[in-house]
Amino acid sequence: MLYDEFVRLPQDPAEMDDRDRFILSKGHGCLALYAVLEDKGLISPQKLNQFCSVGCELGLLPEQNAPYGIEATTGALGHGLPIAVGMALAARITERHFHVYVLVGDGELNEGANWEAAFHAVKHRLSNLTVLVDRNGQQCNGPAENVLPMPFMPALWREIGFDVRHVPGHDRRAIREALRFPLSAQRPRVVICETLKGKGLGEFEGSGEWHYRRVPSISAVASLL
Repeated sequence: MLYDEFVRLPQDPAEMDDRDRFILSKGHGCLALYAVLEDKGLISPQKLNQFCSVGCELGLLPEQNAPYGIEATTGALGHGLPIAVGMALAARITERHFHVYVLVGDGELNEGANWEAAFHAVKHRLSNLTVLVDRNGQQCNGPAENVLPMPFMPALWREIGFDVRHVPGHDRRAIREALRFPLSAQRPRVVICETLKGKGLGEFEGSGEWHYRRVPSISAVASLL
């Protein structure tokens, strides 16, 4: 949804500084990002097919590569939002008009650095910042509610000072409406997306067992679908 309708991509090198930025803070989801960037022409099909091979820039976690559309090295969870806040503040200071989007996982919101960054975003009135939360309820140590409950997440962001939207995360129309809602001139925005891990994928759906796991081959995955 972001790349189809909202993120402004550079059409030539002269526009690079004014491009919108997207940061995938939950870097372990990078295969989805690589596929989207290939679809948008920033990564070649050949590069995508070399994923995780020796010498290829596309690894198990994303590494910063602006020409490929990868804005930040992520995977150490809790770092993406602080980086995004820094970028949004830099845009304000340099009087540029790009927007910064960052996708975080609900599990990584256990990291305190996120909340320090959130307070700074409110302090500096970074209306050019949009945070999306993938609230799927799973993390590598188990259900998120068992590891560290955050039952009042929308109220928490609202109390900090964010403009809050809370949507079903598999509903493109709802996400579109949340992102199109007029931005406050004074506040950053968060869109909390309620999602189901592996939705529609048979044994993967809702199973924490598949949140952090290797499988022997693509054919083994295909047999489960």
